[in-house]
Order: sequence, then structure tokens, then C-alpha cells
Amino acid sequence: MRTYIEERAMAIAAYIIDEGATVRQAAKKFGVSKSTVHKDVSERLEYINKSQAKEVRKILDVNKAERHIRGGLATKEKYSRGM
Repeated sequence: MRTYIEERAMAIAAYIIDEGATVRQAAKKFGVSKSTVHKDVSERLEYINKSQAKEVRKILDVNKAERHIRGGLATKEKYSRGM
């Protein structure tokens, strides 16, 4: 694997762990697609740093479980502002 990809995967993982960030937030921060972030932290990171990959997986699982709540709150906010 190329070094810059490994470095990006590690940096994205560190950001997600430190900030509790979502895949979308990480993608925006690093200027890459959501697909790239997901591939970096779910596939590539396994080969680079297994313990960090497990930490990221825990955070992403929590984010996935909570996403319907965040979506509902965003919709509520949208309509309370009068669109």
C-alpha cells in the first residue's frame, strides 16, 4: 500500500477517535469522499493498525445507531425555522 494512503487512513482514524466524528465530517475535513473514508477506516486500517481500527469501528457503530435520531432532529430544526 502506498505510504500517503496509509498516512491518510491513520490521520482519518485519529480524527474520528479524537472528535467522535462521523464519516461525513471526516470526509469534509480531509477533502475526500465518504466512500474513501469508509474504505480507509474499515478495510485499509485493519492491515495498518488493528487496535485503532477496533476503536474507530466502535465509534462508527455508535454513529450508525444514532443517525436516525440526528436526522430527526435536523428535520425538526428545519421545519421549526420555517424552511
